[in-house]
Amino acid sequence: MAASLGRSVPLLLLLLPTLQLSLLFHSSLSEIIFEERFEDGWQSRWVRSDWKKSEGKAGSFKHTAGKWSGDPDDKGIQTSADAKHFAISAKIPEFTNKNRTLVLQYSIKFEQDIECGGGYIKLLSGFVNQKKFGGDTPYRLSILPRALADWNEPNVSQILMFGPDLCGTQTKKLHPADWDDREYIDDPNAVKPEGYDSIPAEIPDPKAKKPDNWDEDEDGIWKPPKVPNPAYKGPWKRKKIKNPNYKGKWKIPWIDNPEFEDDPDLYVLKPIQYVGIEVWQVKGGSVYDNVLICDDPAYAKQAVEEVFANREAEKEAFEEAEKVRKAKEEEEAQRAREEGERRRKERGYDRRYRDRERYRDRYRRHDRRRDYMDDYHDEL
Repeated sequence: MAASLGRSVPLLLLLLPTLQLSLLFHSSLSEIIFEERFEDGWQSRWVRSDWKKSEGKAGSFKHTAGKWSGDPDDKGIQTSADAKHFAISAKIPEFTNKNRTLVLQYSIKFEQDIECGGGYIKLLSGFVNQKKFGGDTPYRLSILPRALADWNEPNVSQILMFGPDLCGTQTKKLHPADWDDREYIDDPNAVKPEGYDSIPAEIPDPKAKKPDNWDEDEDGIWKPPKVPNPAYKGPWKRKKIKNPNYKGKWKIPWIDNPEFEDDPDLYVLKPIQYVGIEVWQVKGGSVYDNVLICDDPAYAKQAVEEVFANREAEKEAFEEAEKVRKAKEEEEAQRAREEGERRRKERGYDRRYRDRERYRDRYRRHDRRRDYMDDYHDEL
């Protein structure tokens, strides 16, 4: 449930629908520095930032247990809107992690898929104007797991940022220009068949027949409806073949860093004074809860077990909500099908009515012609 950072990378543990995140540094004392379960009085400990408010881009946190809660009284704070910035922070007792274990953990439940946005938490040192706390607040360490650090720079706040920060699924490539990592390529010798582009995507339905009651004088020239052409194969593409120049996937070689200097205090942060949540989310609905900062891994593990005691009930609530949602969708789909069938029948009735009127008009014209011919013969 925890991850050792000291001199290694953090571990992110994903447990759907809740993400439990823990960050751990090594050492020896035992103290609960800060614990927040967002119960009564939580607003007196946290300061909502005005960052992005003047631009109309600031979202607000909602005190709620969220959907599918195993315990409706077990509330957290939720990012309540899509495509907004959220920022909130709490001042905590100042502490240092030198020569001691540091555990940072919290839970976050994503009620929507995270397409682009964060789910992280921050620790800050130095003075922070909490009403202006935001993404522009300077930091010197970002664990995502990318890192930038300058521990000795004076008069600058440090932030430890921990948790997921996702936007899309693509990765960047970095390899020599002459390195070909394409396993398959288009066949350069492939030739487009003659006349390929002249094959239509649709053709007249060969099985269609002109209705017996079709009147070309009134209805125009009958044309059969179009159907997909089985001979049409879509835009022409070259077939794929093995790339003769394929060199395999590029792997960056590792070499000794000539500037490396061992620093036994590399893990030491400047005294921490604040914990904050500052995220941008395309899809909101993330519930933060169970924030814990301490130096006792055993207590942290106990807290995790308490948090996850409700997860089975939460899972059952989620599955029940999914059943209700799917049943509602099926009910709406059935109503749509019935409405569509009703409209088709109405259109069929209207068509039959028009056909009857057409026949009546035809018979009236025929009767008028017959009456005219009778009068003609009478005159003769």
